[in-house]
Amino acid sequence: MRFGYGFFVLLPVIFLLSGCAGRVPVPHPPPVEALFPVRAADVDFSDDLDNDSLNAAIERSLHYYNRIGDHVVYRLAGRLVTRQQMIASLLAFRQIMREEGVIDDRNKRISRDFDVYRATGQDGRGTVLFTGYYVPVMEGSLTRTDKYKYPLYKPPPDLADGNNAKDAYYSRKEIDANGVLQGKNLEIAWVADPIELFFLHIQGSGELKLENGDILTVSVAGTNGRSYRSVPGYLLEKGIISARDASNRNIKRFLKGKNESDLYEILGFNERYIFFNFAEKATGSLGEPVTSGRTIATDPEMFPPGALAFVKLRKPLLDQEGNPTKQKMSLARFVLNQDKGDAIRGPGRVDLFCGFGGAAESMAETLKEKGELYFLVKKQ
Repeated sequence: MRFGYGFFVLLPVIFLLSGCAGRVPVPHPPPVEALFPVRAADVDFSDDLDNDSLNAAIERSLHYYNRIGDHVVYRLAGRLVTRQQMIASLLAFRQIMREEGVIDDRNKRISRDFDVYRATGQDGRGTVLFTGYYVPVMEGSLTRTDKYKYPLYKPPPDLADGNNAKDAYYSRKEIDANGVLQGKNLEIAWVADPIELFFLHIQGSGELKLENGDILTVSVAGTNGRSYRSVPGYLLEKGIISARDASNRNIKRFLKGKNESDLYEILGFNERYIFFNFAEKATGSLGEPVTSGRTIATDPEMFPPGALAFVKLRKPLLDQEGNPTKQKMSLARFVLNQDKGDAIRGPGRVDLFCGFGGAAESMAETLKEKGELYFLVKKQ
């Protein structure tokens, strides 16, 4: 999960007082306007992915809405939308997508039944920057060996202890280079590559392939409370790498040439440290599994969690080695707002979940495109 501010937004709210059972909840106004209404008829809602993935993502948002209380209300460009209306929107949309018909008929149904809101974007006119993220897959072990010697830690019991203020907990360098957590029985697994482990920390979730073929999913269970800082950005700013060498692949290649002391010095620039637990599936910030190509991460202060959205942008075509070519193709599809990220802030940033493993990593690291973001809610 990845990891500026806009006009009126969609924020969950609670009753002002716990005893005010009959009082209407009032959403807190967002820092800036994030959405503005547009004519649905002006948007071509063509979708370039399969319906199975869309249905899976919709089910996960429905499950999220069914878990939260009725007190939640969202604000979309001045309109208040309840949890029940969000559910009704997903159910109505799913019915439209299940019916056979040409795209023009589908667009007419959406235009008739839904209000559509466009993100104000980075410039206030709807320009949104899209990037990608993925779930890394790496070899791992449940026991420490000569090969697998770099640990994934579960949250320490003193992480939120009164004697250790969360923002003063051990830094990445203290944990990895100085070994301050060793010998405390906090390791849940080990991997062979500290660089791949660092990128697992950046992504937040991952899969470990054990030597017996079993696959285990790990996900964020906590952090040391320190701020995220970009190691690639640091390397660029210091002139250590050039802009054209700033892909994950090139940065990994550069880091693999460092001895362990220098490596930890560089990686330690990002003091934020992730603690993990085992999970059934890779999940987003809603506690629901993420769906390849269908889950997006946005700023939760800007846009409604779980909501139905539509994105339009271009994506690079990759060659057989996973390198971007000069060619690009259209990417247009319905997505669900099911995640957030430390670096995804304001109404002009979206992270698209690209999937699992190497191919997804290649797409995620090359995706940096301007596009459009729309949210859809059933008309009152």
